[in-house]
Amino acid sequence: MPGTFSYARQEKLKSRKQIEALFASGRQLYTYPFKILYQTTPQNRHPALLQAGVTVSSRHFKKAVQRNRIKRLIREAYRNNKVELQQLIVGKPIGLYLFIIYVGKEMPDGNKLSVGLQKLLIQLYSILHEMDIKNT
Repeated sequence: MPGTFSYARQEKLKSRKQIEALFASGRQLYTYPFKILYQTTPQNRHPALLQAGVTVSSRHFKKAVQRNRIKRLIREAYRNNKVELQQLIVGKPIGLYLFIIYVGKEMPDGNKLSVGLQKLLIQLYSILHEMDIKNT
C-alpha cells in the first residue's frame, strides 16, 4: 500500500457537517490524555476510507503556539500508528471518521503521545474488528 505512513489532504477531516455529525452521534473512547470520537459510515464518493481530525483545548493551552505544537505531535503519532486501521477497512464498503481530542493539561512530549495514541488506536481496532465479525 503506497503512502501508508502519509497523512494526505484527503485523509484530513475538514467537513464541518461531518464533524458536527461525529460530535452528535459518534461513539467515543477515552484513555488519558486522549479522547477519540469515531463513526463508521457506508462508503460514498470520498477517496479516503479513513479521515481524522485533531483538536486541543484552548482552555488549558492559551497560546496558539502550544496548541499547534501539540496538534503537530498528535498528527505525527497518528500518522505512524494508523496502518492497522487502514488495513482493516481496505476493501470494505465502510468509511471511518475519527476526531482525536487532547484532554491533558500539561505540555506533552512526543513519546508519551505516541504510546497513548497507540493504545487507543489498538482499542479502536479491536472494537471495529468485533463489529466486522458480527456483520459477516
